[in-house]
Amino acid sequence: MPDSPAPVPLDRTAFAADAPTVARALIGTILLVDGVGGAVVETEAYDREDPASHAFNGPTARNAPMFGPIGHAYVYRSYGLHWCLNLVCDAARPGSAVLIRAIAPTEGVEAMRARRGLEALRLLCAGPGRLAQALGVTGAMTGLPLDAPPFRLLPRSEAEPAIAAGPRIGLTRGIETPWRFGLAGSAFLSRPFR
Repeated sequence: MPDSPAPVPLDRTAFAADAPTVARALIGTILLVDGVGGAVVETEAYDREDPASHAFNGPTARNAPMFGPIGHAYVYRSYGLHWCLNLVCDAARPGSAVLIRAIAPTEGVEAMRARRGLEALRLLCAGPGRLAQALGVTGAMTGLPLDAPPFRLLPRSEAEPAIAAGPRIGLTRGIETPWRFGLAGSAFLSRPFR
């Protein structure tokens, strides 16, 4: 029996839609950074009209990748402590991105454990700061294309899974916007959906 062909990585056109659409579509895709990663199980969407977005007040040196080409990384430091990985999207409205909040770790698990100093598989990538540390994401990756190394983004292996939606986490503005998406029932979410 012949081997099935390797999946073709997503290209930048996968990021052309608005942020909530892309955030939903990313659930179940495989995100790898230098071969380390797993299935995306939780995302949050942000666009320029959103008061919780870094792009809300327009372009700055920090958020410049959000106003650049789609299909690139926007990496920032949260509270001066943790790197966070966002994927720039929405060709029609610059200033949009999707925060990757959690993955189910499957590839390079030992590298993730070493980076995090943690054995518990469930907690390796449950939250954007944990995820970035486990995958080795740093500020040096901001602005890099997502369809070239060190990134590799593969399509879902099946049709759209059951996806939960609800308010985003840890915000003081725009908290009512239901732009957090997750794989329903996943043990690897940063927080359960209500």
